[in-house]
Amino acid sequence: MTIRNQTHFIIGPAGQQEVLLSIPDNARAVTCIICHPHPVHGGTMHNKVVYTLASAMDGLCIKSVRFNFRGVQKSQGEFADGIGELEDLCHIVEWVKIQFPSDDIWLAGFSFGAGMAFKAHQRCAAKHVIVVAPPVGQPYFLDTPEIKCPWLLIQGEQDEVIDPEKVFAWAKCQLVPPVSIVMPEAGHFFHGRLIELREKIVEHFKS
Repeated sequence: MTIRNQTHFIIGPAGQQEVLLSIPDNARAVTCIICHPHPVHGGTMHNKVVYTLASAMDGLCIKSVRFNFRGVQKSQGEFADGIGELEDLCHIVEWVKIQFPSDDIWLAGFSFGAGMAFKAHQRCAAKHVIVVAPPVGQPYFLDTPEIKCPWLLIQGEQDEVIDPEKVFAWAKCQLVPPVSIVMPEAGHFFHGRLIELREKIVEHFKS
């Protein structure tokens, strides 16, 4: 399979936003926008879990968009407590809708990025949401909207950053229950388990 990778710099709410668009051959009419971990703690669009999510989309013939939140690498601005970052994501969604007006929008994210994807899904009319190790219990993940579309939850049972039991309890409270992929012995960053993570995502959507 051939993947066309394109780097774009667009004007966002805080200035320049750095965007990486991946288009597989025979791409379906779906674009998945993937959000990276916490900007203050070194999260970027090149994070290994974010890359794995994008690679899984490649395997599903789905276009993917990774981007850097404000203040990260070549994206301008400063961290804005999750409020500005939510605006960054919504702006990316509007840009994607202009580029691919017939595409369904999927949102995905890891850790902080999972929080942003979940909080934006109603506003952005997402058709599907993928959350990996969502930041349940963190201040920027309060007041999340009720999810009304299909969603996939991926959680490591040995997560040393986010309490897995809190994640599972939160998921059970949702009116639309997720499909869950629980990975025993996997930590927050899925060290040594990234190939398995990709395979499980692809298998889920192909089945």
